[in-house]
Amino acid sequence: MFDLGWMELLVIGVVALIVVGPKDLPGMFRTVGQFMGKARGMAREFQRTMDAAADETGLKEATKGLQTMSDPIGSARSSVKDFAKSVAGDDASKPEKTDKGEKTDGDALKSDTDKAAETSSVEKS
Repeated sequence: MFDLGWMELLVIGVVALIVVGPKDLPGMFRTVGQFMGKARGMAREFQRTMDAAADETGLKEATKGLQTMSDPIGSARSSVKDFAKSVAGDDASKPEKTDKGEKTDGDALKSDTDKAAETSSVEKS
């Protein structure tokens, strides 16, 4: 945030030690730490409030739309993946699980062909 290195912090500490004095320095650091904690808490609460407002207004969906427009290859790739998942989920060639006593499509087909064979053999006689 402030981009302070170790040397800058050391200089600030030495100056604080000289100005405030060694007796009051721990109290001052405690006060500064409490202030920083309150400031971080306020910043966190502000961020949560802004996120909630963005959710209510639909800003996140608009941002997603803009991101997909700026990255057409990525959006096309995700669309293809979604399509592949939907096709794999709707695959009709998979055998259906049935309870005992229920007929599957294969059983119905076998019974239809058996009936047709019987009727043709009856008609021939």
